[in-house]
Amino acid sequence: MSHRIAPSKERSSSFISILDDETRDTLKSDAAMNSETDVKKSENFEGKGSRYIPPWTTPYIIGIGGTSGSGKTSVAAKIVSSINVPWTVLVSLDNFYKPLDAEDRARAFRNEYDFDEPDAIDLDLAYKCILNLKEGKRTNIPVYSFVHHNRVPDKNIVIYGASVVVIEGIYALHDPRLLDLMDLRIYVDADLDVCLARRLSRDIVSRGRDLDGCIQQWEKFVKPNAEKFVKPTMKNANAIIPSMSDNGTAVGLMINHIKSKLDLKSDEHLRELIRLGSSRSQYLINRNMIHELPPTNQVLSLRTMLLNKNLNCADFVFYFDRLATILLSWALDDIPVTHTNIITPGEHSMENVISCQFDQVTAVNIIRSGDCFMKSLRKTIPNITIGKLLIQSDSQTGEPQLHCEFLPPNIEKFRKVFLMEGQIISGAAMIMAIQVLLDHGIDLEKISVVVYLATEVGIRRILNAFDNKIIIFAGMIVTREKLQTHQYKWALTRFLDSKYFGCD
Repeated sequence: MSHRIAPSKERSSSFISILDDETRDTLKSDAAMNSETDVKKSENFEGKGSRYIPPWTTPYIIGIGGTSGSGKTSVAAKIVSSINVPWTVLVSLDNFYKPLDAEDRARAFRNEYDFDEPDAIDLDLAYKCILNLKEGKRTNIPVYSFVHHNRVPDKNIVIYGASVVVIEGIYALHDPRLLDLMDLRIYVDADLDVCLARRLSRDIVSRGRDLDGCIQQWEKFVKPNAEKFVKPTMKNANAIIPSMSDNGTAVGLMINHIKSKLDLKSDEHLRELIRLGSSRSQYLINRNMIHELPPTNQVLSLRTMLLNKNLNCADFVFYFDRLATILLSWALDDIPVTHTNIITPGEHSMENVISCQFDQVTAVNIIRSGDCFMKSLRKTIPNITIGKLLIQSDSQTGEPQLHCEFLPPNIEKFRKVFLMEGQIISGAAMIMAIQVLLDHGIDLEKISVVVYLATEVGIRRILNAFDNKIIIFAGMIVTREKLQTHQYKWALTRFLDSKYFGCD
C-alpha cells in the first residue's frame, strides 16, 4: 500500500504531522502483514534504539554485462533516462582498468596489450567502490584515459547519495562479489560481427585508434576473450536483452520492473518516517536534549509580529533577524572554549581565562529556510565557515530527497556544527540532513540543530531517529494539542522563508 504524505493544501510541503486514527490503523495493518522481525523493528521506533535508514544506504544496484560493442552503454543510458531518478549514477568498469607501467603502455600503443581479459580490470577496487555505495558511503571512482592508456592522475569522480547505481562493463557479471551486491543483472546479447562493426566505429572516432590496429586487437584479444570469459557470464543474468534496434519491448519491461522496485523502496522509506513520529511517551521524549527559547516578553512580542499578516517584508526581516540573533546567542553558550593568558588595556595580566574557539565552529544551512539565519549568523561569528544542503520533498509523495551537498573541507574536524533550518514540520529533511553529516564523519555529539519554529511530531521524529542523542535549539515548539486547534494551523504552513525572501 502506498502512503502518500504529500504537501497539504496549505503549502506545508510536508507529510502528516499528527497521527490520526486512520494513519494508526494503517501502520497497525502494515505491522500485521510483516514478519515477527519487522514487528519488533516497528516497536523499536516507539521508544529507543531506533535508527534512520536513508534511501542511499540501500541503493538499487543494476549490473549490465555483455561483449565489447554489444550496446551495453546504450541500454544503460536508456534505463537511466527512463527511470528519471536524479540520484542515479552510471559506473563504467572501463574506469577500473589497472594502471600500466611504461613497458605495458608501450605494448598498448602497439595494440599488443590485452585489455579484454579479466585481470586487466581492477575488480578488487571496483568491488570496494560499489560496496561503499551499497553502504551509503562517499566513494571515489578513478578516471581512465584510453588516449593515454592510463588513469588520469589526481582526478576522481566523487559519488555520494546515490539511490540507483548502474554498473556497466564487459565483466560486470563476472565477479561473484559484485553479483552479490546487485539487485538486477542484465546481459546484452549481440552477434560478434555486429560487435566488431560497433567497436570499429567507437575506437576510431572516439579513441583515436587506426583501423588495422583495431582489427588486430579484435582478432588477437577481444574475440577470443569474449568467447572464453564474457559469453559464459550470460548464465549469471536475470534477464537477457537483444542489442538490436528492436529491443524496445525488452528494455521497457526492465524499466517497468525497476520502477516498481523503486516505488516499493520509496513506500518503505515513507513508512519508516511515519513510524518515527509515533510514541506513547508524554510530550517529547527527552527534554534534556531540547532547548526551547524562554518565552520572555521580548520573545513573545517578536513572535506575534512575525505572525502578523500586515507586517511588510522589510520589517519581517528585521524582527526575524533580531529573534534569530537571540536564538543563536543562546545556542552559542555551549560552544568550545580554551584557556589563555591576556593583557588588559590597563596593562594588567590575566592568566588561565576562558576564550571562545570560534574557529572550531561551523554551520550548515538547509536551503532555503536555513538561509534566513545568514545575516544573524554573520553578525554573531563574522568569519564562520558555512556549508549548504539542498533537500526537497517529492511533489507527489512528500518523500525527502537529497539534491546536492556543499560542505566545508574537513568538516569532521570542527568541534561544533550548527545545522540550521527555519521551520521543521515533518522533520524529514532535518533527519536526512543529520544523516548526511554523519556520513561525512561528523560525530553526533558535535551536531546542534537550530530551528526557529518546529512541530512536536517533527522534533519527536528527529529524536527517535538518532536515539535521543541530538541537541535541538528551537525558538518555538508547537505541540500536538495546539496543532489540533484551528488557532495553530499556521504552524503547518511553510511561510517563514517565503516571507523572509519576499516570495509569498
